[in-house]
Amino acid sequence: MSRVRSLSVAIPSWNGKEHLTTCLAALAAQRDPGVPWRIVVLDNGSSDGSVAWLQSEHPNVEVIESASNLGFCTAMNRLVEASDADAVALLNNDTRPEPDWLQALHAALCSAPEDVAAVSGRIVNWSGERLDFGRGLMTFDGHAFQLDYQCPLAQARAPVAGDELLFACGGNMLVRREVFLGLGGFDDSYFAYLEDVDLGWRMWAAGHRVVAAPDAVVHHRSMATSALLGNDHRGFLFERNAYLTAYKNYEDGLWQQIMPAILLTLQHRTQTLLVQNNPGGEVLTIDPYAGHIADTGRKAATAPPTLVEPPLPISPGGLLTRWQRYGTRDLLRRGARKALSVLPDPLRGAGRRAAPVEARVSDGRTVAQLRAITYLLGNLDQAAERRAEVQAMRRRSDEEIFGRFPVALVPTYPGDNRLFTSEAFTAWLPATLPVERMRLDEVMHSESPD
Repeated sequence: MSRVRSLSVAIPSWNGKEHLTTCLAALAAQRDPGVPWRIVVLDNGSSDGSVAWLQSEHPNVEVIESASNLGFCTAMNRLVEASDADAVALLNNDTRPEPDWLQALHAALCSAPEDVAAVSGRIVNWSGERLDFGRGLMTFDGHAFQLDYQCPLAQARAPVAGDELLFACGGNMLVRREVFLGLGGFDDSYFAYLEDVDLGWRMWAAGHRVVAAPDAVVHHRSMATSALLGNDHRGFLFERNAYLTAYKNYEDGLWQQIMPAILLTLQHRTQTLLVQNNPGGEVLTIDPYAGHIADTGRKAATAPPTLVEPPLPISPGGLLTRWQRYGTRDLLRRGARKALSVLPDPLRGAGRRAAPVEARVSDGRTVAQLRAITYLLGNLDQAAERRAEVQAMRRRSDEEIFGRFPVALVPTYPGDNRLFTSEAFTAWLPATLPVERMRLDEVMHSESPD
């Protein structure tokens, strides 16, 4: 057991005055945790008058101003650095903590052994009927899922108090300030997303532990803040940050073994999106020597490989899976394209142009993938330096960590099913790495069709 004598609640906010109104009211109604505590908000260059409103309506809330949007990670780092408390509660602005939230976090950390660096509260949807975050899963390539996201609470596989977790959710956790800063905090280069997965892995590798505190409940307006970034820009962050998480944290030996599978997955996903989502993408599947040049057509040639994923069934469940996979805009665009494809030629326009003979990248998801790859190639040295720092702090092996938390293999993107079931891909998975193969509908909740 360890004593926590003071607390801070750290909240980053970007154009979130509307959310802060509810969040701060809920914090004002908190039951006394039994130790001094304060609230600090970092405003990320908002244009909605947040700072003036905070100073006028909430004079007891400390405000740190930034002229520009620093992102979630850097904002949280500055908030923790500015604190003098023993532990800091990290909270999203678009949440409504229940009255005993802070008390429950404090009690959980105080009753935990000294090697517990952080406790993770439970996040539910705004009405409190469905799970948002209880436990997370990390995939072999550094991506992550909220297990049973949007599942009714009575059915959700949620942890009980004291259960070990690979990582705590960055939007509802209490962390020992000294440990957080000693490990370098969140990675500033991430901006947002997967920073808590990265931190959790680093905590475990450095000899600390993370446990669940499910009695510390906050209600969350899911996507309320992140939607401001747009799906495609979030996709860039997901891809870049996932790769960096894997690259920095896999220990020497295991990283060299798993790297080919990670790179193959990133390349396959990008190539599949290039072919399927962009005008003329099919020309990228052509083998120019299979009957296209130098009279090679006179020879027997095999058909070019296809990167087209088998269609999902037309059902409520299938539509939900499509929406989760593609996002609203891409789903509507795909639906319109399919509808036009079945119309008679006169209705589609007799004068329409022939199919393009050259590929043209116009799809936002594809651009996000390519941007992520470009970033990674342009920042190899910085990533290598960060990896060296992370590995120098290692006190626990990945064998021990993944003995507790096997990595997941979840087909998520178009083409993943085909790739992940191929013998060539499977051969690249290290035999020493525990891997759990799961379907997406086994990880995230979806309503069953009638």
